[in-house]
Amino acid sequence: MTHSVEFGGENLQLHSWGALYWERESLLLLSDLHLGKITHFRKYGAAVPRRALHRNFQRLDGLCETFKPKRICFLGDLFHSHMNREWALFEQWAGQCPCELELVVGNHDIVSPLRYEAVGVLCSESLTKGPFLLTHHPLEQFEGFNLSGHVHPAVRLKGPGRQQLRLPCFYLNGRQMILPAFGAFTGSHVMEPRPGDRIFALAEDQIIPLQEPAGKMT
Repeated sequence: MTHSVEFGGENLQLHSWGALYWERESLLLLSDLHLGKITHFRKYGAAVPRRALHRNFQRLDGLCETFKPKRICFLGDLFHSHMNREWALFEQWAGQCPCELELVVGNHDIVSPLRYEAVGVLCSESLTKGPFLLTHHPLEQFEGFNLSGHVHPAVRLKGPGRQQLRLPCFYLNGRQMILPAFGAFTGSHVMEPRPGDRIFALAEDQIIPLQEPAGKMT
């Protein structure tokens, strides 16, 4: 379920649920949960199973049990839009979580920072931790190494004939790593790998390292 990768001179653990754990700092990183999106779609008639509401929180608890981090940092788009019943679920989860909670604000994070701070979540536009600059949007120019989200990266694998498989992934390009969307029901964007890019695809409970093998990715 995990795969170790060196990035920015640090050893990081990639988890098959789309989380990143930095052991030296006891820091768990996640991006693009989009809490509230499932309730929004159900409200307008989308046939999304009710149990999907609890998937994100169950996985958060599972990651806390696995890594026992001191801090959790959400790299933006924690809540999808305006508050709905899922906020109460998040408030309950945050209240019992033993970790320090931080949010790097994303474009979907329109809930007031005061509400986040009231449940113990500190908000900022970006964070610098060790060699890493933590942002929501991937940056074009930056110092050090950038960890971000926003894109919901995925890779398309081609098999014999016309078989294709689309998988979310961690996407590393030089000094930049883009995390996959952690949230259920979030969609994805197929990346166009270039030589030297590193890709770690998520398949069920596995991490599959890909080094842009010829004819396997588009």
